[in-house]
Amino acid sequence: MMVYRNFFRTAVKNYLIGSAAAVFGIGAIFMFSTLRMTGNEMLLLGGILSVSFAVMILAELAFFTFHTRPIRDVLLTDLPPADALVSAYKRAHQFPMYTVFRIYGPHLFGFSIPALLLTILSIKWKLLNFPVYYVFLAMLGAILIAGMHSVIEFFLSSQAIKPVLNILKERTFKIHKIDLAMEANVYVSIRHKIMFSAIYIGVFPLVLFSLATQVHITEAGLSISGEYWRWAGIVLVMSLLFSVLGAYLLFHNIVDPITSLLHGIRQVEKGDFSYKGEIYSDEFSRLIAGYNQMIDGLKERDKINSELLDSFFHTLAVALDAKDINTAGHSVRVSEYAVIIGESAGLQHSELEQLKKSALLHDVGKIGIRDDILLKEGRLTEEEFEEIKKHPVIGASILSKVQPADAMASLIPGVRYHHERFDGLGYPEGKKGNDIPVFGRILAVADAFDAMTSDRPYRDGMPVHKALQIIEKGKGTQWDPYYAQLFLDIMQSKNAGQAASE
Repeated sequence: MMVYRNFFRTAVKNYLIGSAAAVFGIGAIFMFSTLRMTGNEMLLLGGILSVSFAVMILAELAFFTFHTRPIRDVLLTDLPPADALVSAYKRAHQFPMYTVFRIYGPHLFGFSIPALLLTILSIKWKLLNFPVYYVFLAMLGAILIAGMHSVIEFFLSSQAIKPVLNILKERTFKIHKIDLAMEANVYVSIRHKIMFSAIYIGVFPLVLFSLATQVHITEAGLSISGEYWRWAGIVLVMSLLFSVLGAYLLFHNIVDPITSLLHGIRQVEKGDFSYKGEIYSDEFSRLIAGYNQMIDGLKERDKINSELLDSFFHTLAVALDAKDINTAGHSVRVSEYAVIIGESAGLQHSELEQLKKSALLHDVGKIGIRDDILLKEGRLTEEEFEEIKKHPVIGASILSKVQPADAMASLIPGVRYHHERFDGLGYPEGKKGNDIPVFGRILAVADAFDAMTSDRPYRDGMPVHKALQIIEKGKGTQWDPYYAQLFLDIMQSKNAGQAASE
């Protein structure tokens, strides 16, 4: 596939350029500008570098092929399985870190071991005329150069792998309908990237300079090596501490706005649009401004949707009640009574909204009851009443078919169980006490009160005080004593207030 070939060419090009710069650039300049050598010694060292470079390339390519095999296999397969695509996607994310491991593994040792052995043999055979400990200084220099190379290669690989990640994501969704972009895995933390990069950038030149200076001191025949390293050690430690402190401060300066945005996004996931991003002076200010604008848009859309939904529930309740002129306004009134009970019970705002909607739809199952029974003006026969008793189950069944199911799940208990009794003699399931869902217990009180105080063709609605007396007597048998008492307290307080004003 073209994407993989482009990635392979880019990765190899980046690696060869970086390796050549490290070995023949920094490494060669370090050696040839520091050591005093004859022309033959320069040629010999150049040959040693070339042989070591070739061994390094072969070792590196072997590991590169192994690390990229999962990616190559799925990109060159027409219909790869889902697990192979997911594995390749993860490997692509990890590729920059694998690049660092390769540079510190086959890259470093593939170059250093042949170079060390050939150089030591050349010194032993008198082909090179300098102390053996120079070889170990060179090894330390190679480790430093590999570290700097790994930092550069990490960021180059991160850019090179992006087209591969995109094509893997697209193919996984196209073939298996799995959206890999929904995963939030952290493969390499920002902390590690900043800390290691800052330390290498801050300390690498000083250590390399210190090693080169040590060789110059030795070549000049000066005897100040111990004093020099005491001074150099202090400078290196201070540089290291400064690099760590700078990296720490930089990390928090970058992560703070990211953390702020992440907190806001989590609040949005919960339906809370109140969090606004903080103010920043750098490029993050644009990102935060975009987030805040998004929040304002979501708030407005949520407000409109909420108003539309409330209007829909009210309209549906009115339409249901309009089917039977004798119960006009019943569902709306029940919702009002239920909400004041819920408020007195300390329900949260979101719970009150659900209770209100459940109350508005509590009789939706009457749609499934025959009109000759539902609209009958006289008293119902036993058989007709058994039909009426089916409406809670019918209503719950209707709501359970509304999609998305989560939107209606919280409303169903109130619709299904608003005719249950606290003593277990209600319907449709004969639930008892606290086994009856909270919404069912609250709606039972609200529904009964409105039914008793509303006019019917075969009877007039009873006075409020009489209905309240019936609820008082039915506490603990027909109705939950806690919610019934809350309603009684509310209505008695309301009546007392009206009497005082009169």
